[in-house]
Amino acid sequence: MTLLPPNRSRDRQTGQPWLVDTTLRDGEQAAGVVFSHYERRRIAQALAEAGVPELEIGTPAMGEGAIAEVNDLAGLGLGARLCVWCRASADDLTAATRCEVEGVHLAFPLTARQLRPGTSPERLLGALPELVARAREHFRFISVGGQDASRAHPPILAQFLDGAAATGVDRIRLADTVGYLNPLQTHHLIADAVARAPGLSIGFHAHNDLGMATANAITALAAGATSVDVTVNGLGERAGNASLDEVVAGARLTLGRDAGVDLSRLTAIGQLVAAASRHPVPLAKPVTGPASFLHESGIHCAALEDDRDSFELIHPRDVGQSVPEFVIGKHSGTRALQSVLARRGIMLDRSRARALLNRVRERAMVTKRALSTHELVLLSRTVAHSMRVVKAASSAPPEAEP
Repeated sequence: MTLLPPNRSRDRQTGQPWLVDTTLRDGEQAAGVVFSHYERRRIAQALAEAGVPELEIGTPAMGEGAIAEVNDLAGLGLGARLCVWCRASADDLTAATRCEVEGVHLAFPLTARQLRPGTSPERLLGALPELVARAREHFRFISVGGQDASRAHPPILAQFLDGAAATGVDRIRLADTVGYLNPLQTHHLIADAVARAPGLSIGFHAHNDLGMATANAITALAAGATSVDVTVNGLGERAGNASLDEVVAGARLTLGRDAGVDLSRLTAIGQLVAAASRHPVPLAKPVTGPASFLHESGIHCAALEDDRDSFELIHPRDVGQSVPEFVIGKHSGTRALQSVLARRGIMLDRSRARALLNRVRERAMVTKRALSTHELVLLSRTVAHSMRVVKAASSAPPEAEP
C-alpha cells in the first residue's frame, strides 16, 4: 500500500478516518512494558507499511534516551507522519524541539484531578496561545489535547475549544483519559466539539477501562471526528486503548469508511507487539485473536461448509490468518466430523458419522475438552472396526443345533 504524503487536511477532504497509532508512546506506558530499539524499529516499520498514516512515537521529556529513540525512528524515512507527546509546559516543549519529527501534541489537563496542585484549568489554558506559537516555530503539525475532556466541566471544555481554535492549531484531540464515557456520551462530546470548532480536525483518544474504547472510537468517527487514536492489540495504560485492528474493521464494516490500512497485515503486527510487550494476544480477541475463527457448534459448522458468511463477519484470510479446521468436541455435529476426516482421506457415511459423534461427545465429557485430530482419527477407526464386527456377526449363518 502506498502512503499519501502527510497532509493536514487530507482527512477532512476525503472523509477517510485518520488513525494515530500510539503503540510506541501510550502503548509502551502499559505497566511493565519496555520495547528495545530494535523492537521499536520493527513495530514502526510494520505500522507504516500497513498504511497507518500517523505514529505517536515518544515522550521527549523522559530524557536523552527517549529523544534518541524518537530521532532513530525519524531517520528511517517511514512515510508516515511522526509526532511526539508533551505536557502543556515550556520544559516539555523545549525537549520536543530536539526531536526531528513533523508533529507535536500538547496535552492540557481540563479537570482539577489531572492538574498539579495549585494550578487551575483556567490558568493553564491561559498559556495555550504562547505554547502553540512557540511550537509553530519548530513543527509543521500542531495538535492540542483536552486531557480528561470526558470529565471536564462544560465551561472549561468550551474555553479550551475556543482557545485552541483561535490559535489555528491543526487538530484538537479530546481524551477520555480514564475510559469514563459510553458511546452515547462520546457522540455528544464529539458532535458538540465539531459544532463549536467548525473546519478544524477533531480527534479522539479512548481508554478501555470499562471495555468501550473501540466502540467509543467508532462512535467518535460517526459523530464527526476526523481522527482517532489506536494501539496494536489495544495495549496501553491500565486496561489499554482502542485496538487498531478493531477500529479498522469496525470503521469499514459498520460505517462503510476505509481507513486505508491493510487489514491482512494486522495479525502479524499484533503478534510482533505481543512478543515485544510480553502481553499475549487474548485467545478470543476480536478481529485478530487466535480463537476468533474457531467453530465447534454443529449448526454453525454445517452452515459454514456451505457459506462462510453465515457465521463469520470477517474471514480469517481478511486479517492474514489461515482458515482453521473445525474444533471437534461436545457440541460438534456430523458435518464437522465428515469435513475434518475427509481432509485426511477418511470418508464417513451418515451412519458411521452418527456413531462416531456419540463416541466423540462421550470422550469430550470425560476429558472436559475438545479432541485432537489424532484422537478423532483413532476414534473413527475404533468405531469403524466395531461396526464391521457387529455387521459380520449379524450376517453370519446360525450354528446348527446339536
